[in-house]
Amino acid sequence: MVRHLAARARLSPADVDDLAQEVFLRMLRYERTDLVAHPQAYLFKIAANVLAEWSTRASWRKPHAQEWLAQLTDERDPAQECAREDEQLELRRAIALLPPRAREILRFHYEEGLTHEVIACRLNTTRRIVKRDLIRAYAELRGTLRAPAAHTAPGRGGR
Repeated sequence: MVRHLAARARLSPADVDDLAQEVFLRMLRYERTDLVAHPQAYLFKIAANVLAEWSTRASWRKPHAQEWLAQLTDERDPAQECAREDEQLELRRAIALLPPRAREILRFHYEEGLTHEVIACRLNTTRRIVKRDLIRAYAELRGTLRAPAAHTAPGRGGR
């Protein structure tokens, strides 16, 4: 089968192996073997169909020109990504130090996008208390994030 496929089209050895495997998988999936009078002819017909499908799909693909591949660069800076991850970790730690209600208010406000009124209804409190707790949470977060962290790794320095 591999020789047959390789003779029919100019393919890489990997493509020939993939196509041969697809032919045999299709053959295995066919349950009505009693209808096949000439198994070898049927196998080669399946191979012709698989090759035609592969050829059609290949014609839709874009060629991998050097100019096109050059456009696939990643604009992210690894140093900035690491710094952003460190900042996110510090923020999560600072939020974990907040009182439970302040954490919940922050979650409702930022993750769920709820207004002070809706948060107050959910927590069975007033809008004023929600606003006050939010202001206090911000102040605590600013203080925690400005303080040099005791858990900072050597060579990284605090803020």
